[in-house]
Amino acid sequence: MTVSKISYKNLSDSNKKTLLEKLYIDQQKSFADIADMCDTYANKIRRDAKKLGLPIRDKSEAQKNALITGKHKHPTKGKQRDQKTKEKIGLSVMESWDNLSENELTDRKNKARAAWESLSEDEKSEILSKANQAVRSASKTGSKLEKFLLEKLIKNGYKVDFHKEQFLVNTKLQIDLFLPTMNVAIEVDGPSHFEPVWGDDSLKKNIKYDNKKTGLILGKGLVLIRIKQTRDFSKSRGQLIYTKLAEHLQNIKNKFPDIDKRTIEIGDTDG
Repeated sequence: MTVSKISYKNLSDSNKKTLLEKLYIDQQKSFADIADMCDTYANKIRRDAKKLGLPIRDKSEAQKNALITGKHKHPTKGKQRDQKTKEKIGLSVMESWDNLSENELTDRKNKARAAWESLSEDEKSEILSKANQAVRSASKTGSKLEKFLLEKLIKNGYKVDFHKEQFLVNTKLQIDLFLPTMNVAIEVDGPSHFEPVWGDDSLKKNIKYDNKKTGLILGKGLVLIRIKQTRDFSKSRGQLIYTKLAEHLQNIKNKFPDIDKRTIEIGDTDG
C-alpha cells in the first residue's frame, strides 16, 4: 500500500491497521513520522494504534529505536570528558542516590530482588562464582578502594607500603596501607567485616582477626585509621573518603596523637 498525504483520514479501520502494522511495527517508524507521511498528527496515530490493538512502544523502547534507526544521536557516545567533568557527574549521581527516600530505596531493592529471582539457576550460579572470584582476587591484590587510596597517597607525596607483610610479629596478618614515615596503619574494611555477607561464622572470624590486628598495630605505637566501606566503590565516593583521610593525616603530621587517641574511624557515609 502506498502512502498518500490525503489517504489516511479516508481509510477504514481495517486499512488503518494494515498501514500502521507496516509502518509502526515492521518498519519501526515513530508516530510522528507516520503522522507526517499521512498529513495528520501524532496523537491521532497513537490513539488509532491503541484502539486497533497494536502494541505501543514505551519511552525507553522508543528512544532505543530512534538511536538504532539513526533518527537521534546518542547524547554521550564518542564524547571525551575531562576528569573534572567525570568527577562532577559522579558526585551528582552519588548525591542522587544518597537523597533517595526510604520508600524509593525499598522500591529499588525490590526491583533488584525481582530481577535476581527472574534469573535461571545457571545464571545465578555464574554470577555468584564471578563474585567469589572477585573477592578472592581483592584479598590478594587489594580492593578498588584500597588501590584508589594508594594511588592518591603516592601522588600526594606519601611513602606507602601496600599490603605490608611480616610486620605484625608471628602472624600472617597484613596491613592494607602502611605509612612508615608517619607510623600510620590504614585498614579498609568492606561489608564482610561487619555484616554476615558470607555467613555468621565468617563474620565472627573476621571480627576476631580485626580485633587481633587492632591490638598488634596499637601495641607497636602506630596510629590505626579504619575506613568502613558500606557502599560500592566509585571514584566520587573514593575522593570524598580520601579528602577525610588527608585531613586526619595532616592532623597527625601536626601533632602525633596521644596513646588513647590513636584509633580513628572513617565512614563512607560520613558528611
